[in-house]
Amino acid sequence: MTDATPVQSVPRRHLPSLPVSLLVGIVLLAPLVVAAVAGSWIAPYPYDEMNIMSRLQPPGAEFWFGTDEFGRDVFSRTLVGTGSSLVMGVAATALSLLAGVPLGLIAGYKGGRTGEAIMRAMDVLMSFPPILLGILVLAVTPPAQWKAIVAIGIVYVPQVVRLTRAITLELMQEEFITAARLRGESAAYILFHEILPNIWPPLVVEASLRVVFAILLGASLSFIGMGAQPPSSDWGLMISEARPFVEQAPWIALCPGFALATAVIGINLLGDGLRALLDPRNTGAH
Repeated sequence: MTDATPVQSVPRRHLPSLPVSLLVGIVLLAPLVVAAVAGSWIAPYPYDEMNIMSRLQPPGAEFWFGTDEFGRDVFSRTLVGTGSSLVMGVAATALSLLAGVPLGLIAGYKGGRTGEAIMRAMDVLMSFPPILLGILVLAVTPPAQWKAIVAIGIVYVPQVVRLTRAITLELMQEEFITAARLRGESAAYILFHEILPNIWPPLVVEASLRVVFAILLGASLSFIGMGAQPPSSDWGLMISEARPFVEQAPWIALCPGFALATAVIGINLLGDGLRALLDPRNTGAH
């Protein structure tokens, strides 16, 4: 008989643990995403249904978060308004990325007068406070939510351009870019096949931060009457409409205010978690 050959232990592959901030962010945002998708179906009342006999009712069994000055259910309006507020933030961020990433790639790759002209234009836009620039863009046309989305997207293009350009300039020093040039690859090939795949992790993190700022700016524009218009249940508009009743019926503003705060905190934590997960320079982040 021969001695039994010891079985070699197979090393276990340890999956990287997810950052706590990422998990908490997902937990906070999951109910909001459900509300954004199915708010109209799960709301106990139609968001625009008025009942003067029930106006300014405090929270109770019938109206969980009370009613507003028109007798509309605050909880139902907040649920339905989730979609409006989140869509505004995500759509405006997508617009800023669609415009900002190509401009940043061109500014970083081409340089020279082209890059200088792009960056000077971005400096002009960044010289305006975001809320003022948003108002200036919206002032020439009647206010509407889709126009607010375009305005917010324009406001945050410069930040995306600056980040994309900075990463592009850093990547231009790498050997694989030099090798691509020596092979005679076109500028378009280098930009979209060599550089773009390497800049998406920081862009994902940047996008999460832009969504936060876009939601807050959208709420601010709606608050001053430049964004969503009545009878919309946009969070910023709801908080604005609650101003005359803040002492008499504070619940009108508390419900959308709490939803807005939850969205901001959740997306911030999600962005921090994505940064720890995607950025290889964040050692010890897990």
